Amino acid sequence: MELQQKLEKEARKMGAAYFGVADLSFASEGPVTPNEKKLVSQYPFAVSIGVPLSSAVVDGLADQSDAFACRNYWWHVYEMTNLLIDQVTLKTAHILMEKSYTAITVPCSQTSDPQNLRGMFSNKMAAHLAGHGWIGKSCLLVTPDRGPRVRWGTVLTDAPLAPGRPIEAGGCGDCNVCVEACPPHAFTGRPFHMTEPREVRMDVQKCYQHLFEVRRKEVGLNACGVCVYVCPFGRKASSARSEKHSARK
Repeated sequence: MELQQKLEKEARKMGAAYFGVADLSFASEGPVTPNEKKLVSQYPFAVSIGVPLSSAVVDGLADQSDAFACRNYWWHVYEMTNLLIDQVTLKTAHILMEKSYTAITVPCSQTSDPQNLRGMFSNKMAAHLAGHGWIGKSCLLVTPDRGPRVRWGTVLTDAPLAPGRPIEAGGCGDCNVCVEACPPHAFTGRPFHMTEPREVRMDVQKCYQHLFEVRRKEVGLNACGVCVYVCPFGRKASSARSEKHSARK
């Protein structure tokens, strides 16, 4: 489809490494929030784009006592990568609107429901339905090639785009590395199932409280990222890229 090709070309030119389309009718099978239910009824498709995180920045989280590394991670993710994603999704929405379709961007890392610590729509769910990866035991989107070391953005639209096929859940297998490594023990270790709410897999309040304590005592910013760092899929990919770089020297 010409429009979809144009969207992908522009997104990749701006810095996105992942581009896909999700059929949101699948989202209605899960425990969506009232706001998500409303959005799904209005927008049948979602454009999902992903921007990889710097492996060097993420690997710095190995030493959680290194305040500089933790602050650098926060700035890299929340100030730099999120800004890039918002720019890409805004451009994507503009292209769709120019073609007389309706489009709405989902802000990166914006909490629209402070009480339940939720955004207006799950970027990770859109990425999963677009076929980029599966929801891991950390409740992060895990890609086969970079693990959870990717940030996601979403554009909801009524444009008749060609959706991808979701990757079956369960890619983590018996691995519980993120569950065991989580400082506040926020994860239950239960595998993702579309029909089950987030709460059976994660106590989000424990995660939030830990970030608050890190900010107050050590780093000065809401930085942790342990679940991003420890995932074997991401670490394996990081090691492979390092070895490839060394071989070129």
